[in-house]
Amino acid sequence: MSQFFNNIEPSIIDDEMIQKAIEEKCPDNLGDLARQESMNFKAVTELQLSFKSILQIDNMWSLENLTKLQLDNNIIEKIEGLESLVHLVWLDLSFNNIEVIEGLDTLIKLQDLSLYSNRISKIEHMDTLQELQIFSVGKNNLTILEDVIYFRRFKNLRTLNLSGNPFCSHEHYTLFVVAHLPSLVYLDFKFVRDSTVRFLHSLIGKSGNSILQSLCFVALGADSLQKSGSQKHTTAFVEHLNGSFLFDSLYEEDTEAAKLASLPGVADLLQAYPSWFVLVCGKLYNYGLEEYEKREAEVSKFYKRLHEILTVNQQESRRIISDFENRNQRRLDEIHHARSCDIAESKRAQGKEDILQLWDALMALEALVSNDLEELLQDFKRRTDVIASTFMENIKGIYPFHSIQCRDLENQHHEKLKEITITTLEKADKNELEEDLLNDIQTLLMEKNTIVDTINMSHDIRLRKIDKRESDILCNTYHW
Repeated sequence: MSQFFNNIEPSIIDDEMIQKAIEEKCPDNLGDLARQESMNFKAVTELQLSFKSILQIDNMWSLENLTKLQLDNNIIEKIEGLESLVHLVWLDLSFNNIEVIEGLDTLIKLQDLSLYSNRISKIEHMDTLQELQIFSVGKNNLTILEDVIYFRRFKNLRTLNLSGNPFCSHEHYTLFVVAHLPSLVYLDFKFVRDSTVRFLHSLIGKSGNSILQSLCFVALGADSLQKSGSQKHTTAFVEHLNGSFLFDSLYEEDTEAAKLASLPGVADLLQAYPSWFVLVCGKLYNYGLEEYEKREAEVSKFYKRLHEILTVNQQESRRIISDFENRNQRRLDEIHHARSCDIAESKRAQGKEDILQLWDALMALEALVSNDLEELLQDFKRRTDVIASTFMENIKGIYPFHSIQCRDLENQHHEKLKEITITTLEKADKNELEEDLLNDIQTLLMEKNTIVDTINMSHDIRLRKIDKRESDILCNTYHW
């Protein structure tokens, strides 16, 4: 639209333009009033300034009671000068040259906003528009589909137009938008079909938003992206298990363990324990990655089959409609060249019957694809249930690798440590320790029950951390 104004002198909104717009809108008798010098702009509630070659919005302060403002089809480059229009409910800035969404902070009553056909590349600076119900930002330069998540803050948003933006060409564009904005009624001038919502809700099940986010993540093709190591580990629920991180966390706050290292035999014990513990964690890590690959394969297979079903359905629908259009065109030609009213009427009757048959064919096709999708979904749920439940059962067994468990290792270590400590204390009581050693452990020579309680407390803390890591894996798997 800006090309249309290339040869027209740009203008700025002033009192003369506003008064002229009011005169054009008002009936003759009100137009006379508008031409009076005492015209009260505060009484104006609606104003249309379309096709005025406006470059800059200005001088709007006197129209503080406006509820509807049309500034479409101009050459406006920046949203500004609207701060005083706090009662504005309807604002049209479509077909301009706006690049950034801004200057709307005070318009808290705004319900209908159009920024269609501009140059906007990012959804931002709209947090105060909590009353927004209708928003059109189609035919702009929006490329990042994840930016749609910004609209979740608008609890009243029911109509959204994004058509014509680059990200609309994404294969799962509609699914992604509807999944993140379940309250939408219209998307891109089309009614959001109940079947689409039911399809998404069936995937959500009882797992809440986590499964929804997983759906959208996969729908964006995330399964085909190259994930960094940490991202993949997190998605596999085994982050920080491919090393000594978990073991180190057991002792990072345990000051007593370092003191006990001076006891005879404890140093060797502390050297063997981490190597075994890290080995078990490493096996769990590898097992988690294997299960992750199984889950990813099932999700990938699901979307591949989903795409096949929808593609076949679309192709068959196009064929049926194309056949109908060809027959209809021939029939129209025959009616046009018919030599009698009876022949024309007969052809029209055939046309009506053909329309009914088209309806029946398309409805049958829709029922068929609905059944195929339901069967696909149920099969997908069964398969993922088996994979997830098997993984969770194995985790509950605490890492089923040759019956060596993290808890077992911790318990064995604890018993040996307690045994060494008690034996050392008993030897100290009987003066059976060498003098050098006795000096090294002098600080540990306390009442037997006290040091045993300390060791038990440290043991309980370490067990809770091991249990917490297991619980995190189970919870993440359940939410997935």
